Amino acid sequence: MKKIALALITSAVALGAASVQAQELKPYIGAGVVANSNKYTLPNDTSDGDKKSTEYGGKIFGGVQIDKTWGVEAGYVDFGKQSYNYTTGAGTGSIEGKAKSFYLAGKGTFPINQQFALTGKLGVSHNKNDVNATGLASAYNGDSSRNALYASVGAEYAFTEKVSGVLEYEHFGKNDIDQGRRKGAFNLGVKASF
Repeated sequence: MKKIALALITSAVALGAASVQAQELKPYIGAGVVANSNKYTLPNDTSDGDKKSTEYGGKIFGGVQIDKTWGVEAGYVDFGKQSYNYTTGAGTGSIEGKAKSFYLAGKGTFPINQQFALTGKLGVSHNKNDVNATGLASAYNGDSSRNALYASVGAEYAFTEKVSGVLEYEHFGKNDIDQGRRKGAFNLGVKASF
C-alpha cells in the first residue's frame, strides 16, 4: 500500500512539474512613484512645525507571471530623504531619515474583465533606515536594518497586451529606529510584460 501511495504522489508531482514547464512563463518589469507617510515623535518637542509629512520616492520591480493567477515578484523602493527641524526647551536641532526597502513576494492576480484585475502580494521585506540627528535627538542616530512581513493590495489596468498601469497600497513593516518612514506606502506605476 505504501508503494502505491508513493507511486501516486511521485506521479502527481511529475505531472504537476511538467504542466508548469509546458506553460509559458511571462516575465515583467516596472517602475513607479511611491508616496509614504513620515512621522517624527521627539520628547519635549515644542515646535510649531508639522511632525507628519508625505514624502515621495521611487520603485523598481520585476517578476514572473507563472499563470493567469499566480506569480512571484521582487522589488526595490527608495523612500527618499525626509527631514524635520525641532525646538525643545534645551535648544533646536534636526532629524533626517533615509529609508529603503527590498522585497520578495508571491503575487495573486484576479481578473475582473479583459483589462482590469485586482492584485495581492504576500512575502518578506528587508527595511533599512538611516537616521542622522542633531541636538537632543542625537540618541536616534543610527543605521538600522530589519526584516518584516510584506503585503500589498492593488489593481492593474491593461492599456495594451504588454503595458499596464499599477496602483497599490504596500505594507513594508516597521523600522528599528522609529523615526521617519511609517509602515506603508502607495505606489503608482507602470508595468511592461514580455
